[in-house]
Amino acid sequence: MTRERKEAMASRYWAVSLPVPNSASQLWNQFQERISKHSFDTPLYRFNIPNLRIGTLDSLLSLSDDLAKSNNFVEGVTHKIRRQIEELERVSGIDTGALTVDGVPVDSYLTRFVWDEAKYPTMSPLKEIVDGIHSQVAKIEDDLKVRVSEYNNIRSQLNAINRKQTGSLAVRDLSNLVKPEDIVTSENLTTLLAIVSKYSQKDWLSSYETLINYVVPRSSKKLYEDNEYALYTVTLFSRVADNFRTSAREKGFQIRDFEYSPETHENRKQELDKLVQDQERLRASLLQWCYTSYGEVFSSWMHFCAVRLFAESILRYGLPPSFLACVLAPSVKSEKKVRSILEGLTDSTNSAYWKTEDEVGAGMAGLAGDADAHPYVSFTINVA
Repeated sequence: MTRERKEAMASRYWAVSLPVPNSASQLWNQFQERISKHSFDTPLYRFNIPNLRIGTLDSLLSLSDDLAKSNNFVEGVTHKIRRQIEELERVSGIDTGALTVDGVPVDSYLTRFVWDEAKYPTMSPLKEIVDGIHSQVAKIEDDLKVRVSEYNNIRSQLNAINRKQTGSLAVRDLSNLVKPEDIVTSENLTTLLAIVSKYSQKDWLSSYETLINYVVPRSSKKLYEDNEYALYTVTLFSRVADNFRTSAREKGFQIRDFEYSPETHENRKQELDKLVQDQERLRASLLQWCYTSYGEVFSSWMHFCAVRLFAESILRYGLPPSFLACVLAPSVKSEKKVRSILEGLTDSTNSAYWKTEDEVGAGMAGLAGDADAHPYVSFTINVA
């Protein structure tokens, strides 16, 4: 993620809910006032969760067992798509700035969250909503795997060709280094290509004419040199070519099989051009798909977080639903202050209960998805 994009949004938010003793508006005002006074660098927002269909307590308990696991899956797919976007943008040399969801920046979508009633009817059972989100995200993940695999396949083919064109002379494609005039081909004569160690060139030049009989004198010409090897031609009678290969190998010189063909060279060039065009097309298509899919998955994830916060609040505070849901982004240095403010806003008896009953506290903290027990529902939303 670029520096500009990181600065445009917080990377970590807390989703919390507090029990409402009397008035939600009064509690919200108290929360804002204390944050402003003691942790003014912590952005604070209402998390607007509609009245969802609760169902039975057994169904809610059963659902809570899967909420953290499902959240990890949806969050994981979100990050996977974001990382793919970053890689594609880096390779393409582009930077679109902040990612968006439904046309607004990610942080704005989260902090001004509005439930999509058309997509997730509030009268649907919570399990149906959760299963629907999981299925939708799983389908997008499968589609991502197929598209990335297709793109990576083209990249692998291009990388293989590039290695042949830029690697050591011992393995690279020689067609770009050899010209028609470098090759002598007649009824009796042939030209071979020798790969000579960079430090054995004097040995080659002094010995190639005498490796066997019927080598054309002074026929060896250097065509190219890299960090390890030099490429030489040598012309000789065709009938002794195999014997020359054997003698050269015994002296530590490698004879590369090569047959110059203008048609083959042109076909390889056309194949390379097509692969480059295919790679650019697939990269652009994959990047556009990732932009769209990221928005879809992030939106699904935020709806999932709303369901999770709602379900855990019911299990924590009981019925009828009476809680204040918020999203805040404390800095690392402000975390303790914010936790203290949250505890202060929670009923003192309840707070003391949570601090002393370790076993029960640990169990309910598991429902909230955080390692520490708190007298309120709290879990982290890692956006980046």
